[in-house]
Amino acid sequence: MGADALQGLRFVTYPEFWRRYLASHSDPRTRGVHYLGTSLAVTAIAAAAVSRDWRWLLAAPVAGYSLAWFGHLKFEHNRPETFGHPIWSLISDFRMLGMFLAGRLGGELRALGVGGGSHDGAVDRVR
Repeated sequence: MGADALQGLRFVTYPEFWRRYLASHSDPRTRGVHYLGTSLAVTAIAAAAVSRDWRWLLAAPVAGYSLAWFGHLKFEHNRPETFGHPIWSLISDFRMLGMFLAGRLGGELRALGVGGGSHDGAVDRVR
């Protein structure tokens, strides 16, 4: 890989990445389609295990990534973090979903100063 290919890449720590990840998911609609995509991907993996049909494993990334990328294209108008840090992005997808399900994501967004204005994290409150 030449120097030109590395130009513009910024190597960051995971906490820095997490903040950037949440900032690139500031619209609650984007987070919503991420939650759906991640849930469908996990369901497809479980279906593969139960049915012993490997085709479900092909469906898992298609379901997860297509919905996530749709959210970035339609709502955020930004480039998914998957392309820069695929492993950290996958970990963060599950972390964001887990925090949402635990009712803690809104507080995390506020603490990091992400999602202000009309996107107050209302979709991130579990009742």
